[in-house]
Amino acid sequence: QVQLVESGGGLVQAGGSLRLSCAASGSFLSINSMGWYRQAPGKQRELVATITSGSSTNYADSVKGRFTISRDNAKNTVYLQMNSLKPEDTAVFYCNAIIGSIMNWRNYWGQGTQVTVSS
Repeated sequence: QVQLVESGGGLVQAGGSLRLSCAASGSFLSINSMGWYRQAPGKQRELVATITSGSSTNYADSVKGRFTISRDNAKNTVYLQMNSLKPEDTAVFYCNAIIGSIMNWRNYWGQGTQVTVSS
């Protein structure tokens, strides 16, 4: 059974930084893309950033220049470095990963970690 376990959320003042981590565990052949999404109260879940197995990245316009996604393939872990945080970044952040094999990719989600940015 594949699990994604997130860590690193918390409370920070505006302008501060946080680093989220998400480790994939269980039995699987490989990880394709990994990414972070977030959901603020009363809003739909939205993409924050993704990174492919070849380390190509994609960011939401709202976080470009402030957030950096990276991954450590040896540790099956994806990171999100968040700098210059704003109150509007407050949300539950979810890790996502496409895991499996070329004939059978499956989409997995973490349980979510709360990020709160105070003004």
